[in-house]
Amino acid sequence: MRHTLATLQSSGKNLVAGGLLAALALTVPARADSSDALIDKLVKKGVLTLDEAKELKDEARQETTASASGSKWKINPGIKSVELFGDARFRYEYRGAETIGGDTLARERFRYALRLGIRGDLLDNFYYGMRVETAQNPRSPWVTFGDESNYPFPGPSSKSSDGINIGQVYVGWRTTDWLTLEVGKMANPLYTTPMVWDSDINPEGASERFKYSSGKFDFFATFGQFLYQDTNPDNPAPGISGGAPNKSDAFLLAWQLGAKYNFSKDMSLKLAPAIYNYTGHGQNGGFNGKFIGQGTAIGANPYDPNTAGFINQSGINDLLVLETPGEFNFKVSGLNVRAFGDFAINLHGGARAVAAGFPQFNDQDKAYQVGLGVGNLGLVYGQTSKKGAWEARTYWQHVEQYALDVNLLDSDFLEGRANLQGIYAAFAYGLTDNIIGTVRYGYGDRIEKGLGTGGSNQDLPQLNPVTNYQLLQADLTFRF
Repeated sequence: MRHTLATLQSSGKNLVAGGLLAALALTVPARADSSDALIDKLVKKGVLTLDEAKELKDEARQETTASASGSKWKINPGIKSVELFGDARFRYEYRGAETIGGDTLARERFRYALRLGIRGDLLDNFYYGMRVETAQNPRSPWVTFGDESNYPFPGPSSKSSDGINIGQVYVGWRTTDWLTLEVGKMANPLYTTPMVWDSDINPEGASERFKYSSGKFDFFATFGQFLYQDTNPDNPAPGISGGAPNKSDAFLLAWQLGAKYNFSKDMSLKLAPAIYNYTGHGQNGGFNGKFIGQGTAIGANPYDPNTAGFINQSGINDLLVLETPGEFNFKVSGLNVRAFGDFAINLHGGARAVAAGFPQFNDQDKAYQVGLGVGNLGLVYGQTSKKGAWEARTYWQHVEQYALDVNLLDSDFLEGRANLQGIYAAFAYGLTDNIIGTVRYGYGDRIEKGLGTGGSNQDLPQLNPVTNYQLLQADLTFRF
């Protein structure tokens, strides 16, 4: 780098620029990202040519690698940056669900959840991310204090149900300013709501994201090819491995087109219709079975789940869902306000009802949500944090029996079940720049009294139908 700096200085372009670059190059450890930013600025000002800039960046990376090799921590030169991120959350929770007979099944517990990951940039516009988290449940990273899998032993503060699992692992490529490709187990790339997708689900597969801006419009499109269930073995011979022939992996395919119109700096409208379809079969009897959604088999005691026969609660048959989430952002007296909503209809809902044995309810194929958020938007979900910031959020939600994929629904509000409607409210406050206190409450009841409340959830799995449901959560979140 000294040779390049000497050339720069002898050309008389800018002695100050040369001195700054030399100081940055001698910093131990060297900071390649900082030098890249400074070099780019000098190119814009006409101080350096593109060839000179490239030579300086290459030499800076070589010196960074040499400096790092002398430390205890060694980072591959292909990794441009590493960021530690995640959160630790603590919760008091009450869930209560009432049955047809008027009995209430309740769970009151103290819980914790940990998510810890690293992410950053690679060379040539590639990026990566990895995150581990507690609990094996794909719709919840929460672990319950004292709720050990080998109850009632081995004793206090056992670790038998406390574990670490892979939550995210992905690689992405920003191919251009308008296209990003990603593969792996990723954060949901779609613009959606908890009515359709539980925010804890990290789909596995591939996604493609497009974006383009023109005037006051921001256009975007997102496509996802998510592996729903891998069959093993594929297409076995009849009678082998207990499987039937012509089995195949099940995929969920997502197609979303959206636009945001910016009326002004403080006012915008965003809409993004999406359609979801399913391909493949999956394993027999589960996702490949016909969704029923009822709580008991014919002739079983409707108030005693222990006598009920198997009733499919997870089938993905007859699902072609059209979802349209949207939001209107504006300010009132300096406060950020968001009116938001979501509407979904299963275009094959009538066939899903017929397959379940309830053709008279073939109109139970719609779901909607409408709500309002005020304050530091995103604080309720832990997406942002600042001391003294606050957010209040509420919405009404209505999900009919054959409207949505019950395996994706939010497992907290309305217990991740269909044929329920109710109200949700939450308030969050930033105690410091990285600690958030949040209180949530939800109440719901059954929509169609002639149907069960379809869906499967590990929290209160015994009940179906649920006639009404209550949820109370108080969280303390350490975000980093």
